[in-house]
Amino acid sequence: MATPVAAAKQHLRSLVKKRLASLPQDAVQAQSHVVFETLQASKQYKEAKRISIYLAMPAAEVQTDAIVRHALSTGKQVFVPYLHKSILTEPDTPARIMDMVHLRSIQDYESLGRDKWGIPSIDDAAVAGRERILGDSPGNFGPEPATLDLMLVPGVAFNADPETGIRRLGHGKGFYDFFLNRYFARAAEHGGHGSSLHLTGLALKEQWLDPEDGEVPMGVYDRRLHGLILGSGEAKT
Repeated sequence: MATPVAAAKQHLRSLVKKRLASLPQDAVQAQSHVVFETLQASKQYKEAKRISIYLAMPAAEVQTDAIVRHALSTGKQVFVPYLHKSILTEPDTPARIMDMVHLRSIQDYESLGRDKWGIPSIDDAAVAGRERILGDSPGNFGPEPATLDLMLVPGVAFNADPETGIRRLGHGKGFYDFFLNRYFARAAEHGGHGSSLHLTGLALKEQWLDPEDGEVPMGVYDRRLHGLILGSGEAKT
């Protein structure tokens, strides 16, 4: 039986996905362009040398193709999601977890195949030899763990909490929260090395919850974001 928080999350996902289902693709593209322009002008993006960028589904979320290409063309080190079977032994570890792996070039990016959701993805065979942020296991970090300056995070719905930052509702798989909780736990173990990672969500206007819409339900392991860029060009903190 689902917990009250899990049930509330699923209800909100259904509501927002209905909103997004009627959104024309040209509107998604137009909002994605506005998000790209706003992000490009932001201090966090300008100063970031190592940036994690999600690779978007073909519809119903902010498209990131232009961001990936711009970041690579301006010399930033770009890392993208890699989903793989977990070999971790900690309790409550999902069967599949996410790491971030280095994208070498625009040509490398253009060579990626698409998964069953139409998302460009690095497959298992292409991961060997690439820098990874977390590695295969908690003991595989080395004396100087790989870090990120900025992570661009997708989601289904968002709202602002004045005291704790941006509340985010994901798709329910827990990939980002599990990655981030491991990342920040590792940073704490290494004297704070990597703890300055800035988390920025990207959202279509239809994914933003106004006060009358309520707020995103949050579980104990759910991570707040530092900021959010909307398809209107507005930046939330």
